[in-house]
Amino acid sequence: MNKPNTYCNYVRNLPENDINRLYHDNEYGYKIDSDNELFGRLILEINQAGLSWTTILKKKETFKTAYSNYCIDKIALYSEKDINRLLSNKGIIRNKLKINAVIYNANKVLELKKKYGSFKLWLDKNTYRTKQQWITLFKENFKFTGKEITNEFLMSTGYLKGAHHPSCPVFKLTQKHV
Repeated sequence: MNKPNTYCNYVRNLPENDINRLYHDNEYGYKIDSDNELFGRLILEINQAGLSWTTILKKKETFKTAYSNYCIDKIALYSEKDINRLLSNKGIIRNKLKINAVIYNANKVLELKKKYGSFKLWLDKNTYRTKQQWITLFKENFKFTGKEITNEFLMSTGYLKGAHHPSCPVFKLTQKHV
């Protein structure tokens, strides 16, 4: 059997209650208004590097709890004690580089919020950018945000096109939120 060439094709024949199908149908490509939820998606994308998305989806709620419900203000203040707590949490990805990147990035988002009012407004202000320009911008501002992580973060949050194929039933739903 050929490997599906899009996420839409991958989930098409999965049961409606499959974790990937639920994410595809209800979250992937939809705009997010909350800064904390946007940052939470970035946390998930960073942690997915080198792993399957299914692994991350299975740990999604544990990530949210472990990372203070994605509260940027709290994460920015994480200490060595918090890093050790995260490194001992079997429910998340225990990678010190990724954990440190999340804390660094939380502090960067706080800087952006001071300048632009919110993380979302900063993203909105940059919607004119091409994918390559976005990648460059993220590399200039954040840690552990290479080409794929940046691309998936922006597609999954509706900032870059391509999350859904135009023939996918979810495509029209995500376009309503653009």
